[in-house]
Amino acid sequence: LVYVTYRQIVAVVVMLPFAYFLERKARPHLTFSLFVQIFVLSLLGSSLTLNIHFASLKYTNPTFLVAMLNTIPTLTFILAVALRVELNAAGALIMTLYKGLVMRNLWPPLIHIPRKSAAINESLKGSLLTVLSCVTWSIWYIMQAATLKRYPAPLSLTTWMCFLGAAQSAVLTVIVERNPSAWTIGFNIDLWSTIYGGIVVAGLIIYVILWCNEKKWPVFVTMFYPLCTVLVNIVAYFVLGEKLYFGSIIGAFAVIIGLYLLLWGKSEQKVSKCRNEDPECKSTTLAGK
Repeated sequence: LVYVTYRQIVAVVVMLPFAYFLERKARPHLTFSLFVQIFVLSLLGSSLTLNIHFASLKYTNPTFLVAMLNTIPTLTFILAVALRVELNAAGALIMTLYKGLVMRNLWPPLIHIPRKSAAINESLKGSLLTVLSCVTWSIWYIMQAATLKRYPAPLSLTTWMCFLGAAQSAVLTVIVERNPSAWTIGFNIDLWSTIYGGIVVAGLIIYVILWCNEKKWPVFVTMFYPLCTVLVNIVAYFVLGEKLYFGSIIGAFAVIIGLYLLLWGKSEQKVSKCRNEDPECKSTTLAGK
């Protein structure tokens, strides 16, 4: 809870100058209804969902958590229009469900994290929290598209979301966390994690997501989530010393191929649409690819 609050505060401090100066003329007037919409968007993407996400991490593990994030593209697509399953999601499922041979670790873990076996009820609790966070994140992606139409200023919207998310998370922390010492962080990994999370994750990445959502559409943005599973497995193997299974390698290749087919299919769809509307634009579109 404290980590999420501090992370959002760091993001506000970093993003505010860029939002204020770079979007001074592009930023529209903030009405009350728009403020309420951004408030709900912050709740779904910056405070409530993040706290649920990290609470589920307490009862599960990073590999399981990031594997469950692969449900977000499908959930987003269901919420947007209809149901569809892509190859990259299937690859992520292979990485999660199929183990196969264990790959031998090349060296001892660079960072050692103590592991303890979770009880069945704790695992179930963590799984339910993970699913809930995936659902709220899917709603968040859908809301982004609607909010950006009314407030087409990604930097300013990111800053508002981080500011409101910090305030919401701070209120939640005061209610849940009664120990004042929890707000104290030392000059250690807690500090560096907060700075990294604030600048990169809560600031830069949210802005990039909003920018991509404005240029493309929510489902397209979320289709890259399976790459998280690939990267987490790689980092967990080389840095944390976790086991890497042959099934994870197969699934990783399926994810990469699925993403390539997705991008190739969308580009071909664009060419086909352009050709049907104006035959002369085919060469221009191909050149743009």
